[in-house]
Amino acid sequence: MPSFEYNENSQRVLFGQNSLSKLPSELARLGCSKPLILTTPTKTFYVENVATLLNGQIAGSFSRVTMHTPTEVTEDALKHCMSVDADCLVSIGGGSAVGLGKALFVRTGLPHITVPTTYSGSEMTPIVGQTENRVKTTHVDPKAIPAVVIYDVNLTLTLPAKISATSGLNAMAHAVEALYAQDGNPIASMFAIKGIQTLARSLPRVMQNPKDVDARSDALLGAWFCGKCLAGVGVSLHHKLCHVLGGTFNLPHAETHAIILPHVLAYLAPSIPNEMKVLAENIPDSEGNAVNGLNKLLSKLGITYSLKDLGMKEEDIDLAVTNLLQKSFWSPRPLDGDLLRKLLRRAWEGKPAQIAQ
Repeated sequence: MPSFEYNENSQRVLFGQNSLSKLPSELARLGCSKPLILTTPTKTFYVENVATLLNGQIAGSFSRVTMHTPTEVTEDALKHCMSVDADCLVSIGGGSAVGLGKALFVRTGLPHITVPTTYSGSEMTPIVGQTENRVKTTHVDPKAIPAVVIYDVNLTLTLPAKISATSGLNAMAHAVEALYAQDGNPIASMFAIKGIQTLARSLPRVMQNPKDVDARSDALLGAWFCGKCLAGVGVSLHHKLCHVLGGTFNLPHAETHAIILPHVLAYLAPSIPNEMKVLAENIPDSEGNAVNGLNKLLSKLGITYSLKDLGMKEEDIDLAVTNLLQKSFWSPRPLDGDLLRKLLRRAWEGKPAQIAQ
């Protein structure tokens, strides 16, 4: 076995139904009593729920969480955080809420407890992202991983089925990319395989019955496994391309990752035969071809294949490839502008991914 490095981060995780009820004791454990609650404009009821749970003992709330973490929103949140004299952060919602919590932690050092309500996996990672002037950048700060993660399965029961599907595929993308990461290792691969198996099995069940607690529990557990992958190894073409698409064109995060996932895998397939074999063995209905398995999974989940449906314009394809090629990152297959344009055109048109030599 080749030598490898694996870094584990100290983090407390609470998983199960009604686990949000443990928030008061977790705050006390951290010595905090004035949390700032972070969420999106459509989820302000979470603020009320948390305030009730804490008997009104909160510093305040910031409900302007925005996808891709624009710097101007982060700066406004920082000013509000300081003005209410918060002593900790509680983010509740999807990856955007977690992302703002991490961005504020980097600026303040305040303890961060997160309560994920989707399957983004951001709560497990040290990646801090921000978008400025239509450019999304990320950096890794191991200390930015939230101190406490509360996975309350009940909070996912109202997550719309299609958002559940795209969020779950976004998480799966972390695991797929971990298998061929330049700094990959057996531990990350173990999490990756288990995460892919769990999500591929549970997401169709969630689509059939969004109130299925067992399916929701499996999906949330799978997202945790996949998030651990992104915490342990670096990213490559999939995430770099999705960052370009999200930051440049403001495309929705999870939906973009879901659409791009099989296309990037098809592009890389000739250079990662061993990983393709592992994926085919763990994605149902692959019949020896993991790209086909992912195509069938997208079809089964009933989500769009098309970047055009997300608002991307045809003329954006060239700009996306240009911006991607300006980035410096490792890829198991060298970047070919013409092939990448073909990849993006298929994704824009909504055609299933297809392996091309």
